[in-house]
Amino acid sequence: MLSIEVVHSLADTFRVLGDPTRVRILDALRDGELCVQDLATRIGLSESAVSHQLRLLRTMRLVRVRRDGRLAIYAVDDHHILELLEQASTHVQEGA
Repeated sequence: MLSIEVVHSLADTFRVLGDPTRVRILDALRDGELCVQDLATRIGLSESAVSHQLRLLRTMRLVRVRRDGRLAIYAVDDHHILELLEQASTHVQEGA
């Protein structure tokens, strides 16, 4: 059985993934790094809204940031999360 700590961490991860905007951000980062402006353009939200969601994703260690001068470049921190999203997507599409 899973330890209580792992159960809570899993629940926290799924809670974060329960937001459509955050799923769209992770999906946009699937192909590689993007800055906030490019992410905002790609998913059709303001930079402020995207930055807020990125903070939550960083807190959960789902994305990482690197600096290039004044530019913040984001990437998926752990590719296991992309595998999880792919599995969930397959599950949803099979049920449709």
